[in-house]
Amino acid sequence: MITKFTTVYAGHVDLPDRGQNTTPANERRYSNDHLASVFDKTEAIAKKMDALGFDTLWLAEHHFQHEGYECIPNDLMLAVHLAHVTKNLKIGCAFNIALMWHLLRLAEDFATADILTGGRTIFGVGRGYHTREVETFGAPMLNQEANRELFEEQVEIILKAFNEESFSHQGKSHTLPPRVPYGGYELEQLTLVPRPIHRPVECWQPIVSANPRGLASWSVTASRVRSAAVRRQCKPDRLPLTVMPWPGRVSTWRSARTSRSDCIFISPKLVSRRSARSPRSTRSTSRCSRR
Repeated sequence: MITKFTTVYAGHVDLPDRGQNTTPANERRYSNDHLASVFDKTEAIAKKMDALGFDTLWLAEHHFQHEGYECIPNDLMLAVHLAHVTKNLKIGCAFNIALMWHLLRLAEDFATADILTGGRTIFGVGRGYHTREVETFGAPMLNQEANRELFEEQVEIILKAFNEESFSHQGKSHTLPPRVPYGGYELEQLTLVPRPIHRPVECWQPIVSANPRGLASWSVTASRVRSAAVRRQCKPDRLPLTVMPWPGRVSTWRSARTSRSDCIFISPKLVSRRSARSPRSTRSTSRCSRR
């Protein structure tokens, strides 16, 4: 039986004309006041969902969209506000685009939101898909191989920062900490201050297709989260990693176990559109014993 209901609000403002024979998307440009109305709209949605007993409102991070479709640039900052004007509703990040952040600022900001909202902010990370956004922030989007490689390394570091008292990392794109003198010694370790209180951190990622590398990357991440969960004596059927199917591509899900570490994951089973439910209904939060 389904007991928890969620919805996704990507952050559109009220559009004066909609439909096939109206203003083309690329020709839409709205005033700053109208674009800023997304925050009042989001608050109204959150309050209504909270009153009706919904579990989670998922928000999307996007940038530079004068067209009015996706106008929320910072899910975490908005989550803190929404948690203070609602009683029980959780706010999910769908998704923080890791490549458009400094990864340690993202980790710090989530930790702050986790504490200030009493654990009602849900962490989610993605690679992005708008060239205007990702490339403008100095990360690769046209080069998909470089995009994925950087994303995988960033997620690895973020989970280290969340779960380890102190950490270091040496990879292709990041050396943390930098080898610099500090306080009379050479810096060798970093500690995220503060770390999230509600650990292991529940981490969601989008799945666009059954790409083998994407699923492999996800299962490795799940293994890392599972290790953190075991260290904190979490039950193995409540491991906090989930994958969210992206609309229109993945429609049904089946549970499976990896051959390594008994890490539980959900893998997509592709079916035709005719035999599937609508993409919106399949995007509901099917959390597995770790998504």
